[in-house]
Amino acid sequence: MHRTKTHFAARVNHVATALEKRGIRATYALHDRVLSNRSSRRRFAHDRPGLDHVRQGILDALERDGYALTTFADFSYDAGAWADVEAQGARFAAETQAALAGDRESLRVRAGKEFVVRLHSYGVDLGLDDPWFRVCASRRMLDLANTYLGLWSKLEYVDMWYSVPQPEEADRVASQRWHRDFNDKHLLKAFLYLVDVDEGNGPFQYVPGSAPGGRHADAWPWRPLGENYPPENELETRVPAEDFRTFTGSKGTLLFCNTAGFHRGGFATAKLRVLATVTYSSPASLASLTERSYRFVDPLDGLDEPTRFALT
Repeated sequence: MHRTKTHFAARVNHVATALEKRGIRATYALHDRVLSNRSSRRRFAHDRPGLDHVRQGILDALERDGYALTTFADFSYDAGAWADVEAQGARFAAETQAALAGDRESLRVRAGKEFVVRLHSYGVDLGLDDPWFRVCASRRMLDLANTYLGLWSKLEYVDMWYSVPQPEEADRVASQRWHRDFNDKHLLKAFLYLVDVDEGNGPFQYVPGSAPGGRHADAWPWRPLGENYPPENELETRVPAEDFRTFTGSKGTLLFCNTAGFHRGGFATAKLRVLATVTYSSPASLASLTERSYRFVDPLDGLDEPTRFALT
């Protein structure tokens, strides 16, 4: 919308923005309750997967606290998959370091979040030859996501991130600040550390019980396009210090998390951080608020129904 410096134009812009948000929220609620998610819940109920004890333990922790911590080795049992993802991450890190030292125009970054370089970002063609995507599209991951969300989910976003070290005196910006993800309350993300992560390279942080339905859900509660960034330093006045979690860990640490709850990360100061990440969301998110980050390019023939649903 064109903006002028008049009070009238500012008021019109404010009203238009409020109306737009109201419409998006109504659309999301309709898709969540009736349109997209209703049929997705029915499909899950008719084909509910069984979980082994590892994934059942992760599910129990997610339902209790909104997060679960494990390792890739304990979760996947697949040494070959780890070797492929580790090699993919090492190539990405090396290419990023070379670009940072030379042609920065080739770096995939978003305005306002230049501290994160992305392997894929948005609009990329991906298939099962991509090691991390193959892990994320596996039934081992999808069955856990679907069971936690209680519906057939969409594989919404898949990528690797390189956090560029910032000066220690720098202010936290964007996702380095406490926030809720705005696009869906039915969310499951996974973060796989591809380097050792300590306080110096921006560990992920989370407030257990802050996702919808949790004990801290009323602190700036989740809404579509809501006030997902509380005023700086005010969350600490609402939540006891012992309820904040910081996830340092060695390479191979695997964290599952509902990021409709409060979280932050990537404030690297002493050294780089490299991780792989994936987001599973409900169809309501894709229907009303979210753009999928990739185009699946492999044939759909041969994929089972939950996987085909997740990737299309």
